[in-house]
Amino acid sequence: MSSKLEQLQALLAPVVEGLGYQCWGVEFIAQGKHSVLRVYIDKEGGVLVDDCAIVSRQVSGVLDVEDPITSEYTLEVSSPGMERPLFTLEQYASHAGEQVKIKLRSPFEGRRNFQGLLRGVEEQDVIVQVDDQEFLLPIDSIEKANIIPSFD
Repeated sequence: MSSKLEQLQALLAPVVEGLGYQCWGVEFIAQGKHSVLRVYIDKEGGVLVDDCAIVSRQVSGVLDVEDPITSEYTLEVSSPGMERPLFTLEQYASHAGEQVKIKLRSPFEGRRNFQGLLRGVEEQDVIVQVDDQEFLLPIDSIEKANIIPSFD
């Protein structure tokens, strides 16, 4: 995780948690005037639109005061949804046994994209089984990871 993301996470997680929600994760997508700061929140029983509005107002106030992002951006507050993004080792561990899609920052064994069964974690590595092969992917090398929803 980049230091900017760590800074944003450290600033915003206590605000979100102070409102009674779990701060699932923070993403910052830098695209000039179209940059997006996305804060994922969760709670027992699911997240409603009103929950997102409450958190958005609080987070927006903190961002106005602290001003950690100097460029223009749009703030989005969202639930993690069915294609839940994964940010922490704890999140990977708790979703072991599910199908995942992982994109790395740079190629590992000639590839950046892995889709398969999340086996769990080992120290700082995420274990993914693709077909009959297991890969240990360092969490720091993961750019993006999402659960692939299953409809049984």
